[in-house]
Amino acid sequence: MSAQKDRWVSSFSFLLFCASSIPTDGSARVLQELSPQRYFSALQAGRASLAYFSHNVSPGAQPFLEQIENSAEALQEYGISVVKVNCPKEDVSRYCGKENALRKAYLFRGNMLIREFPTDALFDMDSIVANVLFALLFNEVKYVETLADLQNIENALKGKANMVFAYVPATGTAEHRAVMEAAFVYGTVYQFVLTTEATLLKDSSSDEPDVSSAWLVFCHCQRATDLAQPCRRTAMEQALTMLNIHRHLKLMGAPLVTEVAEDPEKVSTVHLQLGLPLVFILSQKETYEADRRTAEFVAWQLLGKAGVALLSRDLVDLNVLRRTNIALKTPDEGVPIKYLLLEDTDEVITLVKDKSKVKQIQEDEEEEEDEDEKENNNQDVQDDEVVEAVSRDKKRELPLEQIRVLTEETFHSALLETARTVVLFYASWEAVSLAVLRSYTEVADHLEGIQGVLLSRVNCWDWPGICTEENITQFPTIKIYEKGERSVMYNGMWGTKELTSFIMLSRVSSPLKLATIDEAEGYLRGEFPSELSSYHHTALLGVFKTAMSEAREAFEEAGNILSGHVTLGMYFEDDALALSRKYAVSPPALLLARGRGQSVESITLSKQSAQDMVQMIRYELLDIFPEITVQNLPHYLQLRKPFLILFSDGDIGPMESEEMLKLAKGRPQQAFVACWLNLKKTPVGRGILKAYFATMPSLPVLIWVNLHAGGQVFRFPSEQSIAEMNILSWLEKLKAGVEIPSSTLSDEDWKPPLPAYDFLQMMETTRPELPLHTSHRNGDTLEQHPPESPGGDTATRDEPSQETNAEKVMSPGRDLRGTAPRLAAREKQGKRHSEL
Repeated sequence: MSAQKDRWVSSFSFLLFCASSIPTDGSARVLQELSPQRYFSALQAGRASLAYFSHNVSPGAQPFLEQIENSAEALQEYGISVVKVNCPKEDVSRYCGKENALRKAYLFRGNMLIREFPTDALFDMDSIVANVLFALLFNEVKYVETLADLQNIENALKGKANMVFAYVPATGTAEHRAVMEAAFVYGTVYQFVLTTEATLLKDSSSDEPDVSSAWLVFCHCQRATDLAQPCRRTAMEQALTMLNIHRHLKLMGAPLVTEVAEDPEKVSTVHLQLGLPLVFILSQKETYEADRRTAEFVAWQLLGKAGVALLSRDLVDLNVLRRTNIALKTPDEGVPIKYLLLEDTDEVITLVKDKSKVKQIQEDEEEEEDEDEKENNNQDVQDDEVVEAVSRDKKRELPLEQIRVLTEETFHSALLETARTVVLFYASWEAVSLAVLRSYTEVADHLEGIQGVLLSRVNCWDWPGICTEENITQFPTIKIYEKGERSVMYNGMWGTKELTSFIMLSRVSSPLKLATIDEAEGYLRGEFPSELSSYHHTALLGVFKTAMSEAREAFEEAGNILSGHVTLGMYFEDDALALSRKYAVSPPALLLARGRGQSVESITLSKQSAQDMVQMIRYELLDIFPEITVQNLPHYLQLRKPFLILFSDGDIGPMESEEMLKLAKGRPQQAFVACWLNLKKTPVGRGILKAYFATMPSLPVLIWVNLHAGGQVFRFPSEQSIAEMNILSWLEKLKAGVEIPSSTLSDEDWKPPLPAYDFLQMMETTRPELPLHTSHRNGDTLEQHPPESPGGDTATRDEPSQETNAEKVMSPGRDLRGTAPRLAAREKQGKRHSEL
């Protein structure tokens, strides 16, 4: 017998020792033989005794006396004395004078007769102990014959106490004795109910029960409050023996979930003491409520088979991979705890029921690691650069401590905690999401210590309901929520610099209303507001007269649309005219300062609709002669104008720069974009030139290309110098159709190779137990340009409840959502697009 089994057997033996410590009439023999007078004079109030009256022992009564004597010691353990009363021949009293009385045994409590037993009903030690205890516990153990009787008892117990319901095919059996002995020990803790009716067993069971076998269930009624619902039941799967019943009741009385705040190696629960494994659900502060529900759900499924503990990563320093979400501790001494990454609760349940699965899961993880190594050594099979980068670094743990995890329980409350909450909506298995998550961690480092900004994330694979409610239609998506007000969606590039800029600029009201000319001047110099004084940005100031209410309202709406992308100031005091005259412009006007030390540009706001103002502001923010990069190219493509682009192998010379700048400034609102591209800083430019020409041209080279009409590519003559007049003359020839194009680009659309997936719909289909509720938050603002993605010792919870919230929202097979960031899901990220 194992050490664990020894412990719980010893605990049960202690209970029996306590019961047997009740004093009995001093006699060397357990079966006492007394005269009627001495027997009745020795009866004590409250003391039980079983008596058999006899003149002499006939051969037919000898087997009964042997069983009575064999039972004397067992009954004495429960404080019941067994006495053989020798009747004198001349005694004609009630118990000695009648012949049929001598064929019975009598159970007394004190001098009160409790029950008469025919001797043929006490045929062995089990029947004697079972019937005697049944009679003594008649008021404690309820006997039921119909389903209505059982339901009445159950309803009376709801919210008060738990119930043990047992079926035995017949009374007087070994199983009947085991139930009665358990009732003697636990009768003050649980309500015991007994039946021998096979029809009741069938009516109360959802399956087809075996009426020839005894059966016991534990009914969790104490926390039940709904009279219309039956108490939750947990059947005992082992044979009905006293030791098995004791073991089952110990497990039912243990906490459903144990909350752990110490090293798992030091944790010991009743489950481990009884030889059962302990499953740890690894949790973290942000997902505690969801993890607790997961733990409760798993605990109900494993009740009686294993214990479940909730282990907080925030309180215990675990030297394991952060992506692991389950730990398994077995009762076997010397066996280390196994830390695993499982996908759903079904795997946890299977893990406990099938011990061989532990080794299989570990082998699978090792095989995956080997495959990952092979993939990393053969990166040329990747045709997606993002997938390749994520796959190459997938084992690297991300520093996510500064990014709060939001769940269904915490999402809405978190939005009210700080002035602005930044939320990244992503999918933990999707490559672009994981790449953006890495940038997001760098943003968190840059913004560490900034007050009023909370960086958070929602894994849409775990919480599709939130993402549907927030109208998330693509992964990844970033939104900034203002406390109790509107939200703004980010549609810029996914680099750390761009994300940080967007978050910082969104902290300032847009437009920012300025009260004095000094504030307005300080705003244009970049000194006001103070939170942006050390941050390089372009400042735009709208100047209005007090009476220009329509223009002001349009400007305020434009500020809301552009929030996070640019800072807008607004001045409409009585002396607004004096400010505008200083910059030689009349209200309504826009003053633009591209940076410190640069002159302030003034622009008249001729159009007064919000969309017109947004379009104009975006155009004015563009550089006059920009260097084209991967980051800013979408903004210039959006203009849908031809490109006059100078390709250079490094910085362009001062002469070329001056001439091109004069050309760009020469015509206001001109019909083309004059720009340049540094091949050393933007190597993709070489691929562009190879697409334009059969051979790589000598640099620098000036190109005219209209991507939106015809796709014709013209090359500026290499024998001419790059000068304003030469370029203008060449452009006139292009307009006249004199020049022959060097090449013509294909008019084939650049579409995705495969249709887009509706991932949220796919998740809804595969997980119907988590319905998606579609709704839209009021006040969402979408930018209008094309998209470019507690410490301490072990604490225990209350006794298991009849029905927890976990059961209301979960069903078997649900994901282990929230327990760990599943940055490397089991789905292989290293597949080619054609395989998807």
